[in-house]
Amino acid sequence: MKNVGTWTWNEEAEEFVWSPQMCAIMGRDPSKARLSKAEAKSFYPSDIWQQLQEALRNTVRHGTPFEIEYQLTNAKGEVQWLQQRGILNTDKQLSNAAAIKHAGTVRGIVEDISTTKQINQRFQNSNHDLMNLIDALPVCISYIDKEYRYQFANKTYERWFGYDKTDVIGLKVSVVVGEQAFEKSLPHLSRALSGEFVSFETYMKYVTGNDRWVTIELYPDMDIDGVRGVYAFVQDISQQKKSEEQYKQNEELWKMALEVSGDGVWDWYPQTGVEILSPRLKEIYGYGGTDINDLSEELDKRTHPEDLAQMYADRQAHFDGLTPIYLNEHRVQCKDGTWKWILTRGTVIQRNAQGLPVRVIGTHTDISERKNAETALQESAERLRMALLANHQGLYDLNVQTGATIVNEEYANMLGYTVAEMNETSNAWFARLHPDDVDKASTIYQDYLAGKISEYRVEIRQKTRSGEWRWLQSIGTIVERDQEGKPLRMVGTHLDITERKNAEAMIWQQANIDTLTGLPNRRMFYDRLEQDIKKSKRNGRSLAVLFIDLDHFKEVNDTLGHSVGDILLVEAAKRLLTCVRESDTVARLGGDEFTVSLPDQHNPEDVEQIAQSIIKKMSSSFQLANEEVFLSASIGITLYPDDAVSLDDLLKNADQAMYAAKNAGRNRFNYFTPSLQVAALARLRLGSDLRIAIAEQQLSVYFQPIIDLSTGIIQKAEALIRWQHPQRGFISPLEFIAIAETSDLIFDIGETVFKASVRWLQRWRNLYPAQKNFQISINQSPVEFQRDGSRYANWINHLHEAELPGQAITIEITEGLLLDASTLVSDKLLQFRDAGMQVALDDFGTGYSSLSYLKKFDIDYLKIDQSFVRNMTPGSSDSALAEAIIVMAHKLGLKVIAEGVETEEQRDLLKQAGCDFAQGYLFSRPIPPEDFERLLAG
Repeated sequence: MKNVGTWTWNEEAEEFVWSPQMCAIMGRDPSKARLSKAEAKSFYPSDIWQQLQEALRNTVRHGTPFEIEYQLTNAKGEVQWLQQRGILNTDKQLSNAAAIKHAGTVRGIVEDISTTKQINQRFQNSNHDLMNLIDALPVCISYIDKEYRYQFANKTYERWFGYDKTDVIGLKVSVVVGEQAFEKSLPHLSRALSGEFVSFETYMKYVTGNDRWVTIELYPDMDIDGVRGVYAFVQDISQQKKSEEQYKQNEELWKMALEVSGDGVWDWYPQTGVEILSPRLKEIYGYGGTDINDLSEELDKRTHPEDLAQMYADRQAHFDGLTPIYLNEHRVQCKDGTWKWILTRGTVIQRNAQGLPVRVIGTHTDISERKNAETALQESAERLRMALLANHQGLYDLNVQTGATIVNEEYANMLGYTVAEMNETSNAWFARLHPDDVDKASTIYQDYLAGKISEYRVEIRQKTRSGEWRWLQSIGTIVERDQEGKPLRMVGTHLDITERKNAEAMIWQQANIDTLTGLPNRRMFYDRLEQDIKKSKRNGRSLAVLFIDLDHFKEVNDTLGHSVGDILLVEAAKRLLTCVRESDTVARLGGDEFTVSLPDQHNPEDVEQIAQSIIKKMSSSFQLANEEVFLSASIGITLYPDDAVSLDDLLKNADQAMYAAKNAGRNRFNYFTPSLQVAALARLRLGSDLRIAIAEQQLSVYFQPIIDLSTGIIQKAEALIRWQHPQRGFISPLEFIAIAETSDLIFDIGETVFKASVRWLQRWRNLYPAQKNFQISINQSPVEFQRDGSRYANWINHLHEAELPGQAITIEITEGLLLDASTLVSDKLLQFRDAGMQVALDDFGTGYSSLSYLKKFDIDYLKIDQSFVRNMTPGSSDSALAEAIIVMAHKLGLKVIAEGVETEEQRDLLKQAGCDFAQGYLFSRPIPPEDFERLLAG
């Protein structure tokens, strides 16, 4: 078997012999299958070796077989569960002397049981989830033994009776629910304990005063010896009972209301043929109370023969569930022989087990006057149709309720169809609309139907049969309503206005768009900027205006010609658009001058990033007419409302700032506001100094020890970057890390930290054998993590070349990274896991803490932020929070590191709470590697 290997232990020779299969399991070269006691001791971790040595000793001395389980990390860095079993070799066929010598031999097997362990863990998790589900159900679930005592109860008992579910165990039912409720349930419990399934509804008066209607189901629990107890399910149906009573009252009310409204009411039972007709319904047809029987056939036989088929079809469609209500218009003969048009409406309110209707209720409304008006209106509409045809306008006649539409030939021809091909409906009309016109057309149509506007008039685009778009002006008016005033019929016209719209579009284009670049021109930019200023005034957010001038454009224009210059301007416009958001406005004022409006600014650094992006894009070469041309851009920046509040002043400020940028050497940006200019210069200088610092190796890596709280021994360290500036002295990482992230220098810093960590890890593991599992944590910026490329793969290769396992490095990330919805983060974490590298979640509890993220991603450590540790005292809320985080992490299989430990009291509280590791000034500040080495040696 692939998962099983064999072994022997010779006590006299103090030697193991492993089979090839066992060598494969253990990750050992089969040619080294013989292991001396010293080799075995160095192979196994110390705790496992002690356990194995004790087991071997007992087997040799007393003949006791043994079986032990342990975890081991193989050569690939994978943690596996192994089970090792052994027995004393007692071969009876040997001679006495050989048997005595052979008696010191123990043989056995080793089996990889990792898969079994995983299955057992999943089963335990599933069982836990099932219990949580039972507790969450709004039903009292319990198990009652033959002595009427609870042996199990879910959490609902706590909500109903005030008992914790664990306190209920062993109590008699009468104690929990009260004697009165128990006596009422006793006959049913007795039946269930005799082996009968029992289900009943009753009104219970409980000892707690929470009286309620309940449905109770009792399931006997039986084995070969008979009934052992009863599973009880108790559900509150008080609201259901209340609803049933309310339903009865409502039914009487609606019948009364319909009678008062003038409609006749019918109540039909199709399976029996009985149809109860209200007095008002009989009155509509001229009948008295006893003139007509309460049978469905009475009305059917009085229905006009031409209308019967459709009436039956509409009724059956509703019975079959194809329509939400039964709706039909038909003629019924009255007692005096005349005919009345009737609108009948009905709905199935009860069905039997086979789904057939058992009860149907509905109304009859006399619509004779409306039908007569429709006939007159149709004649009038025909006359209107003829008049419109002479004016080359499309005509439509819309049934508002059904959407069916009649159109004339002129309208069909506008769209490239014949009348027969159109088969027009309101849905088809909306489907042909241009996507940008759908909301507008729908809003105007609905507002007109609702009476919110007095006129229906809209200009829209419709797709023709050939696929082109035609502009139409649609006008309409309601010409028929029902008794409640709801629109029934709408007629109107469609006029082709495509030529007018094209002319308007051309005029607007010439007035607002730069013909060369397609960007907004000066006029349109001024309009957009005015709107952005008003928006900023309303929402209180800043607005930035950029004035951009292309450096050396005149030389290109003069040297290569205006046609090449025009091509350059078009390409420059395209590059500008890639640097901004869709909500921003990029415009060409004229020549080589461009402006940008950036509304809704939350952070001044965002404006700088856009300016830097523009400078970078413009400094890339332009390929023009077989010439490679290099330009740059000078940018002036001004802010609303800090610098100015009017459009003219903002543009003037931005223009002045742009010239300041040109005077400072071009290829840069300049702020108008002096205070911002000073700050920008300071950041720029610090960024330049940082670039020099990296090149001249001014940065160094310090290490802060991480202590195992159970032993007090240094088990890990966190690598931290430090900068000793030649003039300014020590500069805090808080000042320069953000600049490094925006300028991509963070990648160089990350490489410095990683390579220094590997170098010192290699030294310390070799120098101090007791620290062979020593580990260093490296912080990773989100910028590094999200724009990794092949960087982490190179790190893993570097570890292999240094003969260090992946487990030697822990990658520290922040909670914010876990919010990334893409697979980027999970793929990186899987890459680390496959390489054996571990992952720590830094500053836990200060950001987007979520159990779902901890379950979703491969995390090994949680680092409690120092803000929780700083104020830890016995009984404090910070202590409670820290304890909760530790318990939660351990439940999820994670270890915990506390940051910022500065006092012995904090250390002791964390240790009592079960925290695994700690770091802070109590143990040591971050120190140079040489000083850290002395800590390890001590």
